[in-house]
Amino acid sequence: MTRFITATIAAITLAGAAGAADLKICVEGAYPPFSETATDGSVVGFDIDIANALCSDMGKECEMLKTDWDGIIPALLERKCDAIIASMSITEDRKQVIDFSAKYYNTPGRFVGKDGMTEADLEGKVVGVQRGTIHQNFMEGEFPGIELKLYGSQDEVYLDLVAGRIDAAMADSIAILDGFINTDAGEGFAFFGGSYSIPKYHGDGAGIGVRQSDTDLRDAFTQSITNIRESGEYETINSKYFEFDIYGG
Repeated sequence: MTRFITATIAAITLAGAAGAADLKICVEGAYPPFSETATDGSVVGFDIDIANALCSDMGKECEMLKTDWDGIIPALLERKCDAIIASMSITEDRKQVIDFSAKYYNTPGRFVGKDGMTEADLEGKVVGVQRGTIHQNFMEGEFPGIELKLYGSQDEVYLDLVAGRIDAAMADSIAILDGFINTDAGEGFAFFGGSYSIPKYHGDGAGIGVRQSDTDLRDAFTQSITNIRESGEYETINSKYFEFDIYGG
């Protein structure tokens, strides 16, 4: 059984105004630019804007629940939320436990380390990854000899990379670029190696997670993804964060 299934349910804090909602959406709040916590405590980012756009298209009032990554699938299964919109990749392992809408974006994984580092330099080094992610599975499958250090959030990975407690990190390329390399903390760091998008590890893109019994909700999200792409709303949200179409092939 994979780690994300057995993870202890983390504390869940309400993000946004209280009140009745048609749907509760689990979001993370620690994965910029997709999801991050603003100074006022609200959760913002690409995932959040997409969630709001989909809810509006479906005619639903939605409430965003900030949820630790380790506990996000357990929270869905415990009915603390109705869907997960948190850059969660659609993988066969996860589909044994929950169901997914069609993808709403797809980007590859990459390594980041000190400028000038190469994949050949990884031998004997420590690589940080967020626990319970496709990137952990990828590293364990493709780089079994590399020592891994696991973290509860991607922000914690970056903190230890800057502090020198790890030598490199593996994560989503866009999360690394906009959440680290293009920030002050990322000065002196750069991508290295190839771009990785191997289906058995990386799945079929990021989708919206729902309980396996909620097929109507799954299909409604899939239809709304199509609707906002056709209406141009997806492109508007996309261009707010990225200079290319993140939807992918």
